[in-house]
Amino acid sequence: MTESRLNPENAIFRNKIDAGDYWWHEIKKGQILRIHDLEGNQAADTLFYKAGHLHERYSASDTIKRQQGLYLTTGSVLMSTAGHPMLEIIADTCGRHDTVGGACSRESNTMRYDLNKEPMHACRDSFIQGVQKMGGSKADITCNINFFMNVPVSPEGGLTFEDGISAPGRYVELLALMDVVTLISNCPQLNNPCNGWNPTPVETLIWDQPAP
Repeated sequence: MTESRLNPENAIFRNKIDAGDYWWHEIKKGQILRIHDLEGNQAADTLFYKAGHLHERYSASDTIKRQQGLYLTTGSVLMSTAGHPMLEIIADTCGRHDTVGGACSRESNTMRYDLNKEPMHACRDSFIQGVQKMGGSKADITCNINFFMNVPVSPEGGLTFEDGISAPGRYVELLALMDVVTLISNCPQLNNPCNGWNPTPVETLIWDQPAP
């Protein structure tokens, strides 16, 4: 795990995303984005797009192949579908972030849990709303990163959703290597322990450059 030297008081942008809400924002090349888990064990489902080019976006498969590992932490470089570096994780006090668990949806909630879960708001709903406001469509939603989420993978390739490994005040920071648009769905999930059964807000902060 790697601590940041950035002072929140010097951030040029600061915003709280309530549980179940979404947020999108452009991050310029050279800027730093922090996603801050305010109360602990909150899953921040996140997509990245090249600014002005929704067809080029974060690629889970290329990122996993580049780093030869499933989980993200300090030093991980997020790759685009065109093979370009998008962002690099430069600080991380959680230690591991999921690349394969995907986003909850109404359909997956009914299949995993119960038919009566279908009306519950899900991350895919938030992604659809966000990407439409960005000028795209459902076709522009791809595999996402689940920051702070704990999804162990068994030797047989199975996935389980376990208690989170984050805690109040932990964060991850990413340096933009190109102009990107970030879309975060702050997961409202109540059916598994990814949020500690209690969805809570997360905070985003942006800096122009590292503190001296």
